[in-house]
Amino acid sequence: MKKAKLILLAGLAIAVSLTGCQKKEVKPGDVAGYDEGEQYLSIWVHSIEDTPEGQVYRESVDSFNEKYNGKYFADIEFIPRNDSGGGYSDKVNSSVLSGGLPDVLTLDGPNVAAYAENGIIQPLAELTEEERGEYLESILDQGTYNDKLYALGVMESSVGLYYKDILEEAGIEVPDADHPWTQTEFMDILKKLKPLMDEKKGYPIDMTFPVGEASIYYYAPFIWANGGNLVSEDGLTVDGYFNSEKNVEVMNYFHQIVENKYMSEAPIENLFESGRAAFKFDGAWEVNTIYENYPDVNLGVAPYVVGDDWDGERYTPTGSWAFAASSETDNIEGATELVKWMSGVESGVRIWNEAKSLPSTYKAFEQINVF
Repeated sequence: MKKAKLILLAGLAIAVSLTGCQKKEVKPGDVAGYDEGEQYLSIWVHSIEDTPEGQVYRESVDSFNEKYNGKYFADIEFIPRNDSGGGYSDKVNSSVLSGGLPDVLTLDGPNVAAYAENGIIQPLAELTEEERGEYLESILDQGTYNDKLYALGVMESSVGLYYKDILEEAGIEVPDADHPWTQTEFMDILKKLKPLMDEKKGYPIDMTFPVGEASIYYYAPFIWANGGNLVSEDGLTVDGYFNSEKNVEVMNYFHQIVENKYMSEAPIENLFESGRAAFKFDGAWEVNTIYENYPDVNLGVAPYVVGDDWDGERYTPTGSWAFAASSETDNIEGATELVKWMSGVESGVRIWNEAKSLPSTYKAFEQINVF
């Protein structure tokens, strides 16, 4: 596998040397608002401009240009992804080969290490301890590769084990984060809830397994908290890891939930929201869905379920789209300023207010009333 990787990298290097760098040169006057004496910064984002997320990026770039008027000018290009995830990624990949990457680009959290390893992005200019301290720890972890910070996210994503006041009716007390339910304890709770949910023509838990990456995103914490893993630490081996005894235990656990009819075998729309499920695993966006469409639902969030031999480590899904400086920028200081601005407090408040995505800085959370 290492040999194949070396051949691939060699092929990329040859392709780049043959095609040469074709980064577009932009002069003052070529773009509205770009004036003499300003340092031009190009930025690509992965969304459509007229979506809520796209509008956030447009407004953040506009406010950056107002803040740094006379010093920097950021020029944003919207390159949406298609339904299969291509489009934007295809554009980035082709530009790696032919040259022409922007100064700053967006990338999804799982791609940070691969982009850094293959020289698509470069480390950001040094941030002060105060600047780093503004960001959630998970955002810094996601953006760090080989002890260097490459990317900062404007949004954070996660998954919650949501519950409703049906638990109080059943006499079930929700634990705090230091004492999560073990798998055995949680299975006993589902068993206790089943007669009550049968009366409501529902199920104890809405736990359908989405198609695609979402199933891994939602439920990998069950594996990690049970002492298992998906791949080896170097990412090259799955045999003995993915099919380990620890992971078999988790898969059997999920099977028992289905077999005991604690969950529906097929997805049922709005099962939890309509009162026909006591629990639900879903993304952080579910909070806003509840507030907007089901104002009478009293929502809570419980800690993720852990293995019976839990060692005290906590696991939860994290990670989302981030901003990074491309390897082709010759203005790493300016690119870093743009990355910090696009992922900072003001942009984070916008990303919640307009797109209902969780922000990435502590101060943004402090400024949003719902939190």
